[in-house]
This record gives sequence, structure tokens and C-alpha cells, in this order.
Amino acid sequence: MAGRETARVGVLGAGAWGTAIAKVLAEKGLDVGLWSREQEVAEEINARHTNERFLPGVALPPLITAAADIAQAAEDRDYLFLAVPSLYLLDAVKNILSCADIREGRTLIAVLTKGFIDTRHGIKLVIDAVEDYLPGLYKGKLVYISGPSQAEEVARGRITGLISASRSGRNSIRFRELLAGERLVVFASLDVRGVQISAALKNVVAIAFGMLDALKESSERFGDNTESLLLAAGLNEIQTVGRVLGATHPETFTSIAGVGDLDVTCRSLYGRNTRFGREIVLKNLIQGCASIDEVVASMPRFGYIAEGAVAAKHLHAIAAQKKLALPICGGVYRILNREREPLAELENMLGRISGGTKTGARLHLAQRMRLTTHPRGTPGSASPPTRPG
Repeated sequence: MAGRETARVGVLGAGAWGTAIAKVLAEKGLDVGLWSREQEVAEEINARHTNERFLPGVALPPLITAAADIAQAAEDRDYLFLAVPSLYLLDAVKNILSCADIREGRTLIAVLTKGFIDTRHGIKLVIDAVEDYLPGLYKGKLVYISGPSQAEEVARGRITGLISASRSGRNSIRFRELLAGERLVVFASLDVRGVQISAALKNVVAIAFGMLDALKESSERFGDNTESLLLAAGLNEIQTVGRVLGATHPETFTSIAGVGDLDVTCRSLYGRNTRFGREIVLKNLIQGCASIDEVVASMPRFGYIAEGAVAAKHLHAIAAQKKLALPICGGVYRILNREREPLAELENMLGRISGGTKTGARLHLAQRMRLTTHPRGTPGSASPPTRPG
């Protein structure tokens, strides 16, 4: 707070991404408190300066102090990052409301979580859901951090780009300055909804990509060209949902927040959602599940959380409410809900996105018309959202 020479930072969530962010900040000489749900993970970080469970093979700076007490990690911090999976995020937020600096709105808060959250008021984007639980002082002030950023590469110092998005331009820039360094390039954005939508939907597309990638190994019908077709169609669906849910800058979807994050999530060896899709095909991972609810509930048994599965469930409800045609995201839902097998649904999905049926062609054309037509005064005419850090 006022008078401090260096900022004190808290990171809630000691998974791969939370730990990587904590490492980046500690390497800049900042005091970082890291909350772990697992006591044994916190003890390992403090004693051995490693987190082999979630970020194996990476040495962590001594300036990271881990705690299994969430209030201890969040109290008396200038900046706080929320890196908790979407299924558990609101519970974490409720447990930090007793911290004085958060009650008074003094701690600046950024969210790293990707996906949608089912609240008592309906399905919401992450920032909207978190704002409902925080004091009113945070309304319009939260920052959303996203971009093509596999935690394993960020932690090893690979050059990476991020987006710092907020309705508060000042807070967006403050987090940009906090994170930016020689190997971390950060851009500021005002399109907080567009960045969140890109982050949520790219995980759903990545599950489809993973299944296709696995099926490609034994099918002469699928290849690299097919995967690029899927990626392009996936970006189209992200844009469609973005326009409906209030994204303000179409350029967001062609920036690192959109196409960049989609590409790395699908193609990286570290991508959990792509891995999940591959394992659905190669290991019959969801064979014992009867519905998407059982798939989501089984995530701890799988050993990792594929946020795309949670997002697919919520997106299905949004698409039904908004009457959106989403061949890829809808297809992922049907597979996870055990309505269709991967091969049959992927062939159906690819037929629809390529206009293989009259209905598919009409839907594809309608979506293209919505994306390329911007009536006067709509968000499509806004100025670009980013500038270099």
C-alpha cells in the first residue's frame, strides 16, 4: 500500500498457471503469497521451492511463500491474482471477503480463470460473477488476464504475449506494468468481455481438436488440412458468441486473445483440453460417464481439469437461449453428454461447418452475415483495443 518500496502480491491457486505467474513476479523481486488448496503442495513450495504436482521440473524463487490458508495469502496485498478453476472460484472469493484491504477495495484484483460460472442469477462470464461477490467498489475495476500462455513455457522464460483487459483503463495498465518484462509482452485492452469469451470458447474448440487429432492417426479422412478447417470454424463460433454476449472490439478475436490463444491451446503439447480430447478417443476416458455432469464431476479422477468441458455445458445453455448455431461447440457438448460417439459427431460437425447440408449451409451463411455486417453505431466500429506494453 502507500509508502511501500515494492508491491506485495497474492496469487490464489497453486496450479500450473498460478504457480507460473507467482514465479514471474517473484523473479522481479516482489514478495508473493501463493495459496494452495493442498497442504502438501504448500509445504513443498516452502521447503523445496518446487511444485512437482502441478509444475514439475521448475525451480521456484524463495520470495514465493505458500500457504494453505487462503486469507493469509490474500491479506495485506497490493495486487491479487485469482487463478482458481471456474468450478471453485466463487468459493475462493467468498473466503477472502473478510480481508480488510478487499472489504475497502484497496487491493487491485485480476482474474486468470477461464470459462463461465453458473450462479444463482444464471450463467455468467467470470468477471461478472466475481463482481457480484466482491464489494461494490470493484464494479468495473477488475482486470482479466489472458492470451496464448502455456504455464510450462511461461515458467521457463519462453517469450509470451498476454492481454490485460478491463473496463478500467488505469487498472488494465497497472497490471500490464506489473507483469511486463523482457520475456513477457503485455497489451492493454478495454474489451474485457471479448477477451473472456475468447478464453472460454477456445478450450471447447480444443477438445474437438484433440479428438480430431487422435482420430487422424487411424483415419484417411482427417489430416492437417482438416484440423485447420476446424480451427478456422472454431474462431468463427468464438466471434459469433462474442458479438451476442457484448464483445466491443472485433479486433479482439484476431489478436493474441482470440486466434493466438486458440492456436496454442489446440496445438501445444501442454494443452490440457487438447489432451482431454485425445484421451476421450485413445483411452475411452469418459466411457463410464452417462452425462456431461458426470464428466465434470469426474475431473478429479482424471488428474486434471479440462475447463472446456465445464464451458461446453454452460455454452450449450447459452446457445439454446440465444438461438445460436454452433456446430463445433454443440458437437463437443453432445459427445460429452454421451449422446454421440466422437467419430460420428466429428464427421457430422465437419459436414455442417463446410455447408455439407442445406441446413448447414444456411446456418453458416447466416453466421457469416452477422459477423461481416456492422450497423452504424454498433461495437464493430470501435477502435482497436490493444497497444504494446
